[in-house]
Amino acid sequence: MTSYLDELFGLGGRTAVVTGGSSGIGRDIALALGRAGARVVLVARRPAPIAEVLAELEKFGAEGGAVTADLADRDAVRAAIAEITSGYGVPDILVNSAAVNLRPPLDELTEEVWDITLAANLTSPFLLGQAFGPTMARRGWGRIINIVSQQAFRAYGNSGAYGAAKAGLVGLTRSQAEAWSRHGVCCNAIAPGVVHTPLTEQVFADPSKVSAHAGRTMIGRNGLPEDFAGCAVFLASGASRAVTGQTLFVDGGYSAT
Repeated sequence: MTSYLDELFGLGGRTAVVTGGSSGIGRDIALALGRAGARVVLVARRPAPIAEVLAELEKFGAEGGAVTADLADRDAVRAAIAEITSGYGVPDILVNSAAVNLRPPLDELTEEVWDITLAANLTSPFLLGQAFGPTMARRGWGRIINIVSQQAFRAYGNSGAYGAAKAGLVGLTRSQAEAWSRHGVCCNAIAPGVVHTPLTEQVFADPSKVSAHAGRTMIGRNGLPEDFAGCAVFLASGASRAVTGQTLFVDGGYSAT
């Protein structure tokens, strides 16, 4: 049984790059991929949280690496791509989890907030995909996983630039799938529900909002970062070889109500 599951879901010999892998959903995905056998390269802004995740990966016997970068800056993204490629090679798996979640009311949304939000949430995944996707395709195997949002599909909570960027990322996922799936590169998105992470502290500071969001789910609770471990391993593994261009909702039924 174990050998079959390893064959189906194991990531031994694979290298995964996880942006935003130092906290929240990205952190739990990074740990899951490492525990499934992948070498995991974290890309994030803050060295201290990165070091904590690397220590956890080591505890599980997983190999880890790190690149420090602000992915809202195009030059920093290009520098990160060069550092990843020179230090670890072109990855087999790319997870775009890094995000900026600035959501003022639309009539207060400035061009600066718009530009930062689009840069981090949409342009960065585009640049990383352009850097790694073609090589994955030439090798005949690859996985791209983009973390999107409920706001890509429905407007609430001042969706603003964030909702527009995540909707764009859903579209980018389909474009990447169209371009590279025939060459063995499966490209999919994961849409969380309302999950308690550093990006959602403002929501979770209001008990009435927490209760309202939990009440909308079918499982009776809001999301947790660890909810994404299994689906990430599935989408990163050989088990998902015929799954591409899709958005997998991991939201406890939030989107079905």
